[in-house]
Amino acid sequence: MNKRILRILEFHKLLEQLSELAASSLGKEKVRKLHPATELDQVVRWQDETDEAYHVIRLKGHVPLGGIVDIKPSVKRAVIGGILSTNECLDVASTIYGGKQLKHFIDHLEDVDIPILQELSEQIVPLNELEREIKSCIDEHGHMMDGASDKLRGLRSKIRTNENKVRDRLDNFTKTKAKMLSDAIITIRNDRYVLPVKQEYRSAIGGIVHDQSASGQTLFMEPQSVVEINNELQAARVEEKREIERILKDLSIRIAEDESFLMTNVEALAAIDFIVARAKLSHQMKASRPTMNDQGVIKMKQARHPLLDASEVVANDVALGEDYTAIVITGPNTGGKTVTLKMVGICTLMAQSGLQVPAQDGCEMAVFSDVFADIGDEQSIEQSLSTFSSHMTNIVDILAQFDRRSLILFDELGAGTDPQEGAALAMSILDHVIERKANVIATTHYPELKAYGYNREGVINASVEFDVQTLKPTYRLLIGVPGRSNAFEISKRLGLSEGVIEEAKGHIGTDSKSVENMIASLEDSRRKAETDYDDAHELLEEAVQLKQELEKKWQQFEQERESLYKKAEEKAEKAVTKAREEAEFIVSEIRNMQSAAEIKEHEWIEARKLLDEAQPELTKKQKKQEPVFDEAKAKTLQPGDEVRLLSLDQKGSIIEQTGKNEFQVQVGIMKMKAKRKDLLFIKRDEPVMEKPLATVRGSQYHVKPELDLRGERYEDALNQLEKYIDDALLAGYSKVSIIHGKGTGALRKGVQTFARKHSKIANSRDGDMGEGGLGVTVLELR
Repeated sequence: MNKRILRILEFHKLLEQLSELAASSLGKEKVRKLHPATELDQVVRWQDETDEAYHVIRLKGHVPLGGIVDIKPSVKRAVIGGILSTNECLDVASTIYGGKQLKHFIDHLEDVDIPILQELSEQIVPLNELEREIKSCIDEHGHMMDGASDKLRGLRSKIRTNENKVRDRLDNFTKTKAKMLSDAIITIRNDRYVLPVKQEYRSAIGGIVHDQSASGQTLFMEPQSVVEINNELQAARVEEKREIERILKDLSIRIAEDESFLMTNVEALAAIDFIVARAKLSHQMKASRPTMNDQGVIKMKQARHPLLDASEVVANDVALGEDYTAIVITGPNTGGKTVTLKMVGICTLMAQSGLQVPAQDGCEMAVFSDVFADIGDEQSIEQSLSTFSSHMTNIVDILAQFDRRSLILFDELGAGTDPQEGAALAMSILDHVIERKANVIATTHYPELKAYGYNREGVINASVEFDVQTLKPTYRLLIGVPGRSNAFEISKRLGLSEGVIEEAKGHIGTDSKSVENMIASLEDSRRKAETDYDDAHELLEEAVQLKQELEKKWQQFEQERESLYKKAEEKAEKAVTKAREEAEFIVSEIRNMQSAAEIKEHEWIEARKLLDEAQPELTKKQKKQEPVFDEAKAKTLQPGDEVRLLSLDQKGSIIEQTGKNEFQVQVGIMKMKAKRKDLLFIKRDEPVMEKPLATVRGSQYHVKPELDLRGERYEDALNQLEKYIDDALLAGYSKVSIIHGKGTGALRKGVQTFARKHSKIANSRDGDMGEGGLGVTVLELR
């Protein structure tokens, strides 16, 4: 891209803004050399760099770049044997420190993916030893410190001593011989301490004259008594200067030894400063990263010209390169056509330079091999070129150089000559460019071009909107709608009579009227579409808001439900605690009974039953577990089915069916009729099968799972046991307990002998401690 295009699109003004955001001269130098790239990979790399720095600034607010100086000239001079000044050495130390701070900042960034910046940070070498040596010799103001060497410390001590001696002696002169002095002060001439002596007292003071006033009345004399001390002072100062030079030479040699590291650091710091400056510009412009392509596709939403005031500029949507490769913009002067043209051009240059573009997120930009522009009046008096000639000279150059990867911007194409010839020439030029598949945006006044896009593939008309009511342009770009002249409307608003306007309309050809009517229809359709879009957008926002409110209420409902569950659990826990306390009481009572007297076996069994009954039955909540849905039962409701009345959101039960699709439902204490569609089936209780009744001695009753034989005679006990086993088998028990007590053990042996011989008893065992111990035999039935 040649310099003329960059100048026409005012790219240099953008670089000036960018340069001000660079923190060091290194970054500013990079900005001065910035030029749009034409390779997609390079542009994408630059955009990645800018995007990384933009994320860092957004998260941290800044990037530490203080203290960085361009030390390349100083390092090069040190390498060839030059002795650096104290300030140059201090700049080296400052740059090393600034690099360390930046490296530490980047290396400790968390939750942000910045591989490029981290790669540059890894190139920075923290030269701690060199920095320490420099700072141990030179203070922050660039002065060599006394502690730079032992010799320098001694020399400066000697200098201060001699200075004090000279001042003491000269102070004595100012006190005792003040009348001989023009002023009672001590001054310096030729690096030696002197007194301002009146001309007539020259011989009285004696010594060396170093200078005199302009009038000759005052001589600046060094009294003889201080000459020797001044000589010693001067000698010490010379030695001091030599020692400082020696120290600086040593430091320069050390700097030269680390030349490669220092140069690498400088390059990395310059690159990071340049990248951060680009990110700062993006943040300042509220720009966004474009997706880059090499297919000539441009898509920008609410794009703004970067050099215009953001509070005043009108944002526009621009699309080019997919459905159409050419845009022809028509409309009145001062309507914003040229600004739109320049906006597309400079945004393209920005994107190809690694800068983000001032548009909404999701924009897409193309990488062009060249950007050509013919914008503005460049007529030359010296070359005797008219406006038309200057435009045509530029167009000829463009047509000789462009290709399918070019972006061409024509401002007032074909202007400056006969309207018919100019319009024909403009259409021919556009045809030539479009035929070679280049992307082109052109502005024009010619009415013949208003219908240009309707009969050519890949071309679309556009215009800048004009408000007839205020007689001012709105600067809005309307894609797909050619511009209207609005001459009649403007004239009418300005007071021109209706008769004159109607007569003027009669002079217009039929074709021109048709075109104007078509344009008016398109504008009406566009306005209606915008209104419909606004209405739809408003409805969408309401729907989103309603959805958010419903989600919020649902969350509140979930929280309240969880709270109720929690309260129920707390209540159950209290019940368990109470049951445990009762169990503790029962155990305590049993222990007291045991200590008071021997407890019979049946008392132990009764106590155990009380302990079991003290445990409450709690229904545990099963989270996220819905009842199993039986589709067959849900289709046909029956009396007794549990249902949910949807209209009331209440549970109830079916009493009876009162019609084809109507049921009587019991809800709490209320009975009501409800339609089938308002009832949701929940569950149906299955009939409970009762246990079989055992017949004992002619009466029906439920057999207990235990038989107490204590106190019975041996023969009677075995007879009862035999009948009990038969009843237990009929009742379906798998295990029973026979209570016989301990006693002599005869009844226990008789029960166990009976068990071994009975065909329906699978096994027998003594009871456990909790079942009665040796006083009980547990029988397992087949």
